[in-house]
Amino acid sequence: MGEAHEAESNYTDTHRCGHGNKAGMGLFRAATLQMESRPGDKAANLARIDHFAGEAARAGARLMLAPECSVTGYWWLRNLPHEEFAALAEPGPDGHTAQALLAMARKHGISIGAGFIERAADGRLFKPYLVAMPDGRYAVHRKLHAFVHPSLTCGDSYTVFELPEGVKAGILICYDCNLVENVRITALMGAQVLLAPHQTGGCRGKNPHQMGVIDAALWHNRHRDPEAIEREILGEKGRGWLMRWLPSRAHDNGIFLIFSNGIGVDDDEIRTGNAMILDPYGRILAESRKADEDLVVADLDLALLKEATGRRWIRSRRPELYGKLCERTGEERPTRELKFEE
Repeated sequence: MGEAHEAESNYTDTHRCGHGNKAGMGLFRAATLQMESRPGDKAANLARIDHFAGEAARAGARLMLAPECSVTGYWWLRNLPHEEFAALAEPGPDGHTAQALLAMARKHGISIGAGFIERAADGRLFKPYLVAMPDGRYAVHRKLHAFVHPSLTCGDSYTVFELPEGVKAGILICYDCNLVENVRITALMGAQVLLAPHQTGGCRGKNPHQMGVIDAALWHNRHRDPEAIEREILGEKGRGWLMRWLPSRAHDNGIFLIFSNGIGVDDDEIRTGNAMILDPYGRILAESRKADEDLVVADLDLALLKEATGRRWIRSRRPELYGKLCERTGEERPTRELKFEE
């Protein structure tokens, strides 16, 4: 995995618009989606992604991200028996979902990212995120820190690839972004833009200083009392929590960051959306504050990359000092074990 692959395509260069260029400078228009997935209803979820991809294309975007596991739904997966979970899996790029995304990318003339469950040739199950490109190529990242189901295998490689416009993108899925090492390595591999599909916000846990559950009644009553649910979405259970660390991932590595997330009911939790796009200084270019599905669009000024603070810091690195980063402390544990202790 971790690189762009060729696939059959009828796409031609006449469908491309002039955002960005092979030199990696100029403007690159991107879109990110907050979406409420239906558990297990791939057809309905793909239809929603197709709908928003059309909106993104009409807005001039060259790329649209949907959330992690947007095709299958997410949190409900944790309670499925192995057989039912495995039945959702598809043979990666050869499966129906990947082919549907490639067809969408050709139809709309933009790159489209979405997440699902993959069955590898050896039978192992992964949680991938696939970016289908309108020229027929695709890139796939397998989540490095997968935990939602015990049948999952964690990925073991990083993913940086070139979009048709010449922009270099990296992919890290949700928990992958929590570890600063993962983002730094992705930047060192040449990523200019980090694609960050998530399912987060409103998460339960024992630590009172992290997020916290949102009362589902507030979501279901959102049309009559929008202020109540928006306080939660924009507060410490959603945006407030993200602001503690998400801008630093962009700033410290001198990269743009495109954050996509679930919104609304996700089994017994309420996701907070907060879809946003950040520049290499950690500044928010555009974001959603809605308690609803929403598409966020922004122009990425690639000229900002060259002198971004984080890029200057990276040039000041002294790798000979960092051997400790590769040594085990003895406290390492599987992500799933740690996550379900929270």
